[in-house]
Amino acid sequence: MPKDLFDNVCEENIFTVLFQKHSKELHDFIYYKYGEHIDAKDKVQEAFIKLWDNCKKTPLQKAKSFLFTVANNLSLNQIKHNKVKLKYQQVDHKDRTNENPEFILQEKEYLLKYQKALSNLTEAQRVAFLLNRVEGKKHKEIADYLGISRKAVEKRIYGALEKLRKDIDGI
Repeated sequence: MPKDLFDNVCEENIFTVLFQKHSKELHDFIYYKYGEHIDAKDKVQEAFIKLWDNCKKTPLQKAKSFLFTVANNLSLNQIKHNKVKLKYQQVDHKDRTNENPEFILQEKEYLLKYQKALSNLTEAQRVAFLLNRVEGKKHKEIADYLGISRKAVEKRIYGALEKLRKDIDGI
């Protein structure tokens, strides 16, 4: 087997020639294989950095293969990392909070009082109140929806508010 004239990849001019010859091809390979999910320019740069770090161990004949293998492995590792990040983002992290436990207890008690007070409203008051406060509908929209006058809607909502204020302490 004849020995190459340029056996040492660590020589700067040989490394430059390798970069100029293979960087575009390597970029296209990564981009076509993995798309926009992987930054192909970064992977090309990282592959050439690894080649530079391992230039003494990598013969010139295997430099192209080394670059493509390293870039492919870096891309696969990035995809695995993205999957782990996505999985972590989907995990519900509401089991921990910075709020005071007393505040959380008061909030739960208040919610129970609110639900009980809502159940004590008449159906007409409850419907008008929830359409206004929860769904954000205006009095005119509610009147059209329920087929009643605007004044009737106002009376139902204000009656519900009075009853809720009386049933729930601290409002």
